[in-house]
Amino acid sequence: MHALKLTQIGNSVGVILPKEVLAKLKLEKGDTLYLTDSPDGMRITPHDPVFEDQMHAARGIMKSRRAVLRELAK
Repeated sequence: MHALKLTQIGNSVGVILPKEVLAKLKLEKGDTLYLTDSPDGMRITPHDPVFEDQMHAARGIMKSRRAVLRELAK
């Protein structure tokens, strides 16, 4: 567990992430984080939940239409 402090950044408030956390999340300066609701509070993740939903739908289509996609790839 990491305790994070809020700090003033201009007219906003930000969080400084320790480099161990950045390494674990495979993040670098300029990357985007997403804040989403979860059953036990809020969740911060480097993965875009909307993109994940779209990819889940795309995988289902690719699986069900495999023969058509194979023909189109020729």
